[in-house]
Amino acid sequence: MNIMPIIADSTDELTSIFKDLHAHPEIGFQEHRTSEKVAEKLREYGVDEIHTEIAGTGVVGIIKGKREGARRVGLRADMDALPIDELTNLPYASKNPGVMHACGHDSHTTMLLGAAKHLAATRDFAGTAVLIFQPAEEGLGGARGMLADGLFDRFPCDEVYGMHNSPSGEPNKVGICKGAAMAGASFFDITVQGKGSHAAMPQQSRDPLVIASQLVGNFQTIVARNVAPLDTCVLSVTQLHSGSAYNVVPDTATLAGTIRYFKDEVCELVHARMREICEGFAKAYGVEITIDLRNIFDVLMNDADLSDAYMEAAADIVGAENISNTDEPATGSEDFADMLKVVPGAYCRIGHSGTIGLHNPGFFLDPALLPVGASIMARIAERRLSA
Repeated sequence: MNIMPIIADSTDELTSIFKDLHAHPEIGFQEHRTSEKVAEKLREYGVDEIHTEIAGTGVVGIIKGKREGARRVGLRADMDALPIDELTNLPYASKNPGVMHACGHDSHTTMLLGAAKHLAATRDFAGTAVLIFQPAEEGLGGARGMLADGLFDRFPCDEVYGMHNSPSGEPNKVGICKGAAMAGASFFDITVQGKGSHAAMPQQSRDPLVIASQLVGNFQTIVARNVAPLDTCVLSVTQLHSGSAYNVVPDTATLAGTIRYFKDEVCELVHARMREICEGFAKAYGVEITIDLRNIFDVLMNDADLSDAYMEAAADIVGAENISNTDEPATGSEDFADMLKVVPGAYCRIGHSGTIGLHNPGFFLDPALLPVGASIMARIAERRLSA
């Protein structure tokens, strides 16, 4: 292991930052305390420029190298937590009821701060490092918010890099998938407006529960019978709500869920079929069905050459034996994809001890990961700004 000296000497500080962020998690676009802590640390480290309130709570730091250069490399971390009650019993567990860092974004923020400390102290590069602390990654559109607020117009980047922790039980293993690496995602909400009745006289109703239940089953045929077998797609209905009494057929039922895909045309096909099925059911049962389909995440596309460059930088830190550049695509989604649609770059995963999955109330992230990830982020900036 080749942890950068300044970062290695800052291990206790990084662990303290991480535990503080973990204990005070904030939901997307509400990361006011987090962004203040980030800006405070960037000032302490001597970062040249600190810009706050981008898309509300986003922060951007600018570090100029000690050698002249026109190139600009972006490093990005997300800051938000999830609406989950923490069940880890850690001494630094969440103090905010119903909110938890169950996806590791507290570590991402900490690792980028560690990279910032090194880069600001050494400045051993030509050009500019752009540090992007993003709000609201968890389905709330934080990346799109920063882009709409002029992120890459105000702070241009030639390339940009992100990282995510992985509870793989394989500490310091770093992997990347070239090309389509993470799925795009749409969310949907559907309302079936039927006609209620006494439960003892269902013939007087147009039962929205029965219709909604059949919609769930019919939606599952879209992937099985409309999407080509070699095109990966996942359609999951994750909510069905209706009724409030034992003896009443309700008036309405609502469904919600998500679609994951790797090709835009597959998403368009699934959207079209869902609308057609809803229209058909509405006509067949004499009810009104409304459907709201909206894109939340784009497909995350890793640039092949920059993926190789990222893994070369990671190998400098963890050794070539701990690198994989042939990881499989993941059906999870990540809104860093929106930034990669504007600026080429790459997104990798780094393993840590513990195997409790992300978005779980018992999720644990080993702080030993922090100096490793921070060193990799600092190293890719130095490598790409070496000319």
